Amino acid sequence: MSILIFIIVLAILILAHEFGHFSFAKFFNMRVDEFGIGFPPRLFGKKRGETLYSVNAIPFGGFVKIFGENPDETTDGGDKRSFVNQHWGRQMAVLVAGVFFNLVLAYLLLSFGFMYGLPASAGDATYGEVLNPKLLIVSVSDNSPAGQAGLRSGDEIIFAESNGRALQGEDLDSLKVQDLILLSDGNEVNFLYKRDGENKTAFIIPSYDIVPDKPAVGIVMDNIGTLKLPIWKSFVIAFQMTGSIFYETVKGFGNLIIGAFQGEGGLSQITGPVGIVGLVGDASNLGFTYLLSFTAFISINLAVINLIPFPALDGGRILFVIIETIRGKKIKPIVANTLNIIGFVLLIVLMIAVTYNDIVKIYN
Repeated sequence: MSILIFIIVLAILILAHEFGHFSFAKFFNMRVDEFGIGFPPRLFGKKRGETLYSVNAIPFGGFVKIFGENPDETTDGGDKRSFVNQHWGRQMAVLVAGVFFNLVLAYLLLSFGFMYGLPASAGDATYGEVLNPKLLIVSVSDNSPAGQAGLRSGDEIIFAESNGRALQGEDLDSLKVQDLILLSDGNEVNFLYKRDGENKTAFIIPSYDIVPDKPAVGIVMDNIGTLKLPIWKSFVIAFQMTGSIFYETVKGFGNLIIGAFQGEGGLSQITGPVGIVGLVGDASNLGFTYLLSFTAFISINLAVINLIPFPALDGGRILFVIIETIRGKKIKPIVANTLNIIGFVLLIVLMIAVTYNDIVKIYN
């Protein structure tokens, strides 16, 4: 189920991104040859005007073909509607549109989420009162005592006991349960938790291998309730939150890149498709609105990644446009194609390395 949800989320994010390129290209009267849902092989398509609208077999998003966008397409300046013959400002607008639509999607998801009621930490009253808080398991470490006992993200802890000390009702919060585990001295910790309306029990022996010299069971907990805002405030707060997440994401990627050049970065700081599948599963276990906010977060991350000035990404293509504008002439197609191919290969190698690292994390 996690894989299916991941595919749906990924498809929505990529379609929003590509629709941004498509809509701006149409707005500027560029020739759009195809807008596809999914990736080839093509299942079926229908041509309206000059554009073929297709549905394809591989359901991982979509694509848009704008004539003259690829450096090897020959236009010779004869087709004023080709991408390459547009004013640099229009080219930039089309390239940035994908990023812009990912940010708009995140903003709308957060706005509707606040109207409906988004999960929020009871300890954070920044945007309003958090109602009906419950102690939920946010994540479970792979191969931890909690994972082996069957605990999952989304489980609600309603009772915890160890060494004759018990927590329940108003005494239940994440810090007190952490203290209970720390004071267990490695003895058994008993949990009563609720999943899908059914009460379950787990008897767990803490491990000293998760946190150095301290007993731990391998869970992250938080008192999570519902933050529901009026319509007008939902749009305002969602705008602020989108900007804040965007800024922190740019800052995080910047630190990651700087750390890589300084020899301090590592693949452990990056999560690939396999890791995201697990995170999507955790988010869906916590509820639809939690998945909504997680999708918004991933959409903003996708926007930031595409802005990186690296060949094969939108940021790299934007950099090419800037260079061409400064030079006053086009970059030779063979140069642009070679750089894009090298960039694409490097991205694939990085993806394989990150995926391998994700798999190693699962089985370690």
